[in-house]
Amino acid sequence: MLPVLREHAAEVDADARFPVESLNALREQGFLGLPAPVAHGGGGASPAVFADVAQQLAGACLSTAQIWAMHFFQVDAIARFGTPELCADLLPRVARGEVYIASVTSERGRGASLFEADAPLRPDGDRVVIERTAPVVTGGAHADGYLVTMRRGPDSSRHDVAWVYADRASLKRTDVVGEWNTLGMRATESIGMVLEGAAPAHNVLRDGELGGVARDSMIPMSHLGWAACWLGAARGALADLVRWLRKSGKFDDGGPSDLVLERLGRIRLDLELTSAYLTRVRERVESARADGRSLSDPCTQLQLNSLKLAASELSFRAVDGMIQLGGLRVGYLKNSPVALERVFRDLRAASLNHANDGLWVGVGGLSLMDRSVALI
Repeated sequence: MLPVLREHAAEVDADARFPVESLNALREQGFLGLPAPVAHGGGGASPAVFADVAQQLAGACLSTAQIWAMHFFQVDAIARFGTPELCADLLPRVARGEVYIASVTSERGRGASLFEADAPLRPDGDRVVIERTAPVVTGGAHADGYLVTMRRGPDSSRHDVAWVYADRASLKRTDVVGEWNTLGMRATESIGMVLEGAAPAHNVLRDGELGGVARDSMIPMSHLGWAACWLGAARGALADLVRWLRKSGKFDDGGPSDLVLERLGRIRLDLELTSAYLTRVRERVESARADGRSLSDPCTQLQLNSLKLAASELSFRAVDGMIQLGGLRVGYLKNSPVALERVFRDLRAASLNHANDGLWVGVGGLSLMDRSVALI
């Protein structure tokens, strides 16, 4: 499967088109079904498996890895908070690779907050009516279904958020709005969409009283997944660069200079630190889930946000260092034997995806609440 991702990575980036061939490979080899519970025929993948697979996919094509990771978030939320009727109907189809689920959380004027929604669900007998516009839906034009955030009802507060799953076939309108022509992450095809239609009322997730869908599923799994994808892309780039350096003949007259070794060491340390923090946060999530504990406590939320900040900044810094080390010919050219230029552009988006500026403020606020400074 990884050869398929590598084969198409440059083409789908250049054309800013969805990696259809790569998604088909994921379907055929059972990867869309990995997050579905074993009881429904899926792989029942743990957070450890999730992070490992995301890294491997990202080393071949970061856009494809993020598409898969975001699908994983949606399935995790449905498996944990879906009604019995929804889970019985949907999860076996996910397990068979029949359903790729896109996330619809963004709205104009408020970004992609998981704790606010403007468009209301409207009850209609045993169904709910969905009328939703979103400026960014990753892979939305190719999705088989959507997990959508909406205001729970016309009279509800915008902070009373409901999560509802809608099959594409149940929607009368799934229109693409605008285009996706970006610096990086071009193959995610994160276009705007208009969704209109209805879904069974039992497709509304049963949000928990404490952490709920956002804090106990979406936030932890998204930060684990994004961090794993960014680390995997940078790790793959470093592996390619080291192979090229060893084969290039640049060191035939002697070993590498101290400057080259120092730069390699700094790059490696950034990835080691990211990997170590990802592992510790992932272990914390697994422990909480095993014990049935919520992840909504301030310290855990601080560490989840810190993971996203560290991974986005350190992975990008590592690839920037690789470009400096590779120089103009190897690091900077689009047709370089080492695909650093594409990874550099892709990872520049990491700090903008759920913007770091807001997360830094949140981490600062949570830090004031933790007088003991309980580090991970």
